[in-house]
Amino acid sequence: MKIHLKALGCRLNEAELEKWSQDFTSAGHVISNDSSEADIVVLNTCSVTQGAGKKSRQLLNRLHRENPTAKLIASGCHATLSPEAFAESVGVDLIVPNQEKDQLAQQVLERFSDGSMPSIATEPGETSLFQRGRQRAFIKIQDGCRYRCTFCIVTIARGNERSRMEAEIIAEINHLHTQGIQEVVLTGVHVGGYGSDTETSLYALVNAILQYTDIPRIRFASVEPWDLHDNFFSLFENPRLMPHMHLPLQSGADSVLRRMSRRCRTDDFRDLIEQARRNISNFNVTTDIIVGFPGETEQEWQESFDYVESIGFGHLHIFSYSPRQGTKAARLANPVPKVIKKQRHQAMYQLGEKMKQAALSAQVGQCCDVLWEKGKQHGAKTHYTGYSPNFLRVETHVSQSTLLENRITQTQLINVSTESASLIGKII
Repeated sequence: MKIHLKALGCRLNEAELEKWSQDFTSAGHVISNDSSEADIVVLNTCSVTQGAGKKSRQLLNRLHRENPTAKLIASGCHATLSPEAFAESVGVDLIVPNQEKDQLAQQVLERFSDGSMPSIATEPGETSLFQRGRQRAFIKIQDGCRYRCTFCIVTIARGNERSRMEAEIIAEINHLHTQGIQEVVLTGVHVGGYGSDTETSLYALVNAILQYTDIPRIRFASVEPWDLHDNFFSLFENPRLMPHMHLPLQSGADSVLRRMSRRCRTDDFRDLIEQARRNISNFNVTTDIIVGFPGETEQEWQESFDYVESIGFGHLHIFSYSPRQGTKAARLANPVPKVIKKQRHQAMYQLGEKMKQAALSAQVGQCCDVLWEKGKQHGAKTHYTGYSPNFLRVETHVSQSTLLENRITQTQLINVSTESASLIGKII
């Protein structure tokens, strides 16, 4: 059978798609990039905001219109939180809740396969890295979260923390490396909480990955700024661990953080960033910010804005607060008017762009290793984009005879492209 896999939302959803692709291909089936020709279409939905839930439903309907004969499977947070609504959706044949995601391929094949053994099932084959090319793979190391931030629906949808076994993660990384992957991204709902249920830790896991794999580059997806080992940043002494972390702040006002039930205050966050920057050269910190949280006063907003500016981030993901039914924040008093939220979003966006340009400009004149992705022809040249170790976008133009895809090359950073918000690189 031909299987089409689609995801909305977080890196964890993408990592799950990667695992499903391996499960289906190991059973002898084919991953297709074209939904219209697929026998099975799987959508991994998102529910982090109301907009994400709406997009999930719209995409589900579009996939059915494009291929009404395909079996349509829904999984992910939105499908888990609203199973009745999804069950009534046109074309949905199976809902696999988050708690059963690890058995998704097995459930689909048991229900929809004709029982015959595909001829290629007994032959060795490559892992199907179906979306992201062959440079980078997302590795799911855990799921769920034991904390309950008042705005977050994901922890409700994903349940309690469940960590994968260290040996299983290492085996997956080594297998992907043999398939040509140069970089892995460790992802989960609460990455910093890895091992809370298995008497280990993220610190121990990363040490083991560094010891028992040869993958050239290791990154983290979003990591909450707590539950980190006291010596966590010493891990970055190994150059295979890339000097970038996405540490969600959410607000720069402690009073707002308390209403959010966040476990990190602004002084703690600042100490963490200063520790990282002292110990790690060119360390890049990116973050999430929510504007217009219920009850956010003008004073709290200004306090948050000033704090974000004082820290200096390489990039901001900015969200205007929207209530999610089922969360405590949805019941909080004094909602911020939409017009005010829009103004605050725009002001924070402009600050984010200013800080991004500063982060890029600070790199000009330096040399670093860049992992290049797929190139595109541009006249007589080929245009490549890639990422520096500290996760800044780099682009370069080379002759068509120079092949850079999936190569790591030393590159001099010679300028900033304000148009594409990236660095211009010259291959050394």
